[in-house]
Amino acid sequence: MPLRPVLAATLGGAALLCALAAPAAAAPGESVTVDSTARLAADGTVTLSGTYRCLPGTGPVFVSSSVSQADPRVRHGVGGGAARCDGIEHRWENSGKVSSETLEAGAAHVQANVMELRPSGLVPLPVFHATQDRDITLVRS
Repeated sequence: MPLRPVLAATLGGAALLCALAAPAAAAPGESVTVDSTARLAADGTVTLSGTYRCLPGTGPVFVSSSVSQADPRVRHGVGGGAARCDGIEHRWENSGKVSSETLEAGAAHVQANVMELRPSGLVPLPVFHATQDRDITLVRS
């Protein structure tokens, strides 16, 4: 099975679990940041970025992100990627097209999470290493 659909399903499931349970505070030495500006392309592709630092775990770890604008209750997932948890600060960048709502240049809100899928019986459970909510500016690119 191709990696992209598996990753998308995994991150989608994690996003659902994120909505159901608030992430815990980051452990000492773990963090995620969101840059103050993000790019918005003419075709609707949003590119968010920042940094993260996490400690090694037992399962795969991902940096996920979402953006909201007019209605803070409506979040749009923007990509997601694998994270390397070695205690060193790394850059992350997620891109994706936002469906159902057209974003505009200007003020927006971003949430970024560093989340591990820790083995636990038949179904891996999400463990949050770090999370950040930040108001940002979308800039046309």
